[in-house]
Amino acid sequence: MGLTQPLRPADMSFRKVVRQSKFRHVFGQPVKNDQCYEDIRVSRVTWDSTFCAVNPKFLAVIVEASGGGAFLVLPLSKTGRIDKAYPTVCGHTGPVLDIDWCPHNDEVIASGSEDCMVMVWQIPENGLTSPLTEPVVVLEGHTKRVGIITWHPTARNVLLSAGCDNVVLIWNVGTAEELYRLDSLHPDLIYNVSWNRNGSLFCSACKDKSVRVIDPRRGTLVAEREKAHEGARPMRAIFLADGKVFTTGFSRMSERQLALWDPENFEEPMALQELDSSNGALLPFYDADTNVVYVCGKGDSSIRYFEITDELPYIHFLNTFTSKEPQRGMGSMPKRGLEVSKCEIARFYKLHERKCEPIVMTVPRKSDLFQDDLYPDTAGPEAALEAEEWVSGRDADPLLISLREAYVPTKQRDLKVSRRNVLSESRPVLPAGSARPGASTVASSAPHGGSASGGAGVCSPRGVGGLPQSALCPSRGLGPWMAAAHDLRALQEAKLDEVAQELRALRALVKEQGERISRLEEQLGRMENGDA
Repeated sequence: MGLTQPLRPADMSFRKVVRQSKFRHVFGQPVKNDQCYEDIRVSRVTWDSTFCAVNPKFLAVIVEASGGGAFLVLPLSKTGRIDKAYPTVCGHTGPVLDIDWCPHNDEVIASGSEDCMVMVWQIPENGLTSPLTEPVVVLEGHTKRVGIITWHPTARNVLLSAGCDNVVLIWNVGTAEELYRLDSLHPDLIYNVSWNRNGSLFCSACKDKSVRVIDPRRGTLVAEREKAHEGARPMRAIFLADGKVFTTGFSRMSERQLALWDPENFEEPMALQELDSSNGALLPFYDADTNVVYVCGKGDSSIRYFEITDELPYIHFLNTFTSKEPQRGMGSMPKRGLEVSKCEIARFYKLHERKCEPIVMTVPRKSDLFQDDLYPDTAGPEAALEAEEWVSGRDADPLLISLREAYVPTKQRDLKVSRRNVLSESRPVLPAGSARPGASTVASSAPHGGSASGGAGVCSPRGVGGLPQSALCPSRGLGPWMAAAHDLRALQEAKLDEVAQELRALRALVKEQGERISRLEEQLGRMENGDA
């Protein structure tokens, strides 16, 4: 007895092993083969672009093209094998390096190319039926290849392009004019550019190992961090919703790193994590609604995801999706294009050498109701500002929409509603020749084809079909046949009660089976991701 001692608080710390998060059990799942896009010749250009852009209507993929540059635009529903003769967008004279869908018009896409041109295209509502060679707008201003294209998040028709001439240009696509030219802020090749949430600033990662925060309208440097990552390989920097900056890069020992920075204090990172020693550039994709960052390495076969919070260590590892094939590029679906009823919080379009494979990220939930906590109001397709308003100095956050309208009940839920409607509209089936309860007796058996009642509402003195009149006419008292009709009604009501009980039991069974399937799917997801 003297050997046992009470646990001290330090000894009890093991009980809180895992941080609580609703995204801890997010699991990724590739779609079935017939839902993939097969036989696509993905571009082999050596440029650290995603090579893929997607919105709720179309999938765009940069492809190999002889004698110029081209990209494929497919309606999302056009899955399966893509014919080699399928029309492309092919107006560039050099390979296409980057593409980006306009956030305010799902049929407008911009492209940058080795031919130093930026082009903006209008895609027909139902997709391409012939090659598209004529852009809506051609933007000329770069002297070297254009490798970065990104639209302003809240102002209509404002487009940013960055080229290998180390120049950032901001355009008004509506008037085809150059708004701002930033040609003295980057001494070396620009790796990527990312707008902040309201589009008042952007951050950039440069080959000189610096991360910069820039005010484009003033053309000034707001903040700069030299040697954010000390390795020589490419970096990436993206703005988060709260104004922090998330970066990916390499250490001096060529280990891949993630870091979180506060632009108001760029001296030290808020968090710095080392991942592994692979050599593919890390492409970060950020979901502002859930504060989850998905990190995809070029040439990797995995997607890691992290939750960013205000609690130490700020960057919290959630899980890893792993597949067999390495990824050549990756596209991310905007939130308004996801299947809300399936608790889908992200969908990626992974490029293989010859195909594009959608990967669905899901939060397992037992309820099939709309999940408010997973789907806060998200950026909608309407622009908050016109280009002229933004140029005049105005800023505005994205106009938000609710995803509740996009919620579609599951099949199981439809089945319940359908059965209830069938029950409410059902009518008892009566034996041939029987009277419907509460209705007058049908007189089709009157002898010699005469009227059974001798006139509307009049009782026949002889009865019907030889039956005594007392059995048919209420004015003469209830006879044995009227009593039989009452018995039939009671029998039918009993049958109805029995059917209703069976339906209630069936509903309970369907609900129980649905919950069991949800549990099994959750267990399967954990097993596939190595949690169990």
